[in-house]
Amino acid sequence: MTGSPSDSPIRYGGTDESERPVARSISRGMLNRCPRCGTGKLFRAFLKPVDNCPVCGEEIFHQRADDLPPYLVIFVLGHIIVGGYMMTDMAFNLPMWVHLAIWAPITVIAALAIIQPIKGGVIGLQWALRMHGFGGHDDSPDEWDQGNGRS
Repeated sequence: MTGSPSDSPIRYGGTDESERPVARSISRGMLNRCPRCGTGKLFRAFLKPVDNCPVCGEEIFHQRADDLPPYLVIFVLGHIIVGGYMMTDMAFNLPMWVHLAIWAPITVIAALAIIQPIKGGVIGLQWALRMHGFGGHDDSPDEWDQGNGRS
């Protein structure tokens, strides 16, 4: 007995969870909007996320963006700023203090400009992948892990 291509696959066990497209969730987070509904504000302060979405009520308080957003900012800006410095240095023979006067403020301003959208994107990624409590499960270590000295 063969099935037609239009037949939906059979899924065993668990409840059918709603789909969470990764790209859409990250883009909503980068726009500082709730990754679930896309309309509620994601941040109540510069880098402090809201506890719950004011529109759909999605819990955001358990997110753990931790060190990934600053790492991504350093990674992205490092390539842009060093590349810009090297191109400027090749084109113009400027003293080091001029380069410092140009590139230090650009680096600080650019880092402050992109840290919030990157953190929102990381929160959107965590929500889409059901990480750190966004999937309705507990993230604490299992008894088996604790019993074997792992944490």
